[in-house]
Amino acid sequence: MSKVVIAVACLSLLTLAACGNTARGLKQDGVQTSNALDDATRRIAKADAN
Repeated sequence: MSKVVIAVACLSLLTLAACGNTARGLKQDGVQTSNALDDATRRIAKADAN
């Protein structure tokens, strides 16, 4: 294999790994946002009930 082919393969792997990490991070952010919204809604409902 030539050095160019190896460099392109390494660059492709790094790019794919970065995309996977970004997607995982976005999922975690969405879950945390949803949990925070649920907690805030419960607090508002509880305060309104008093």
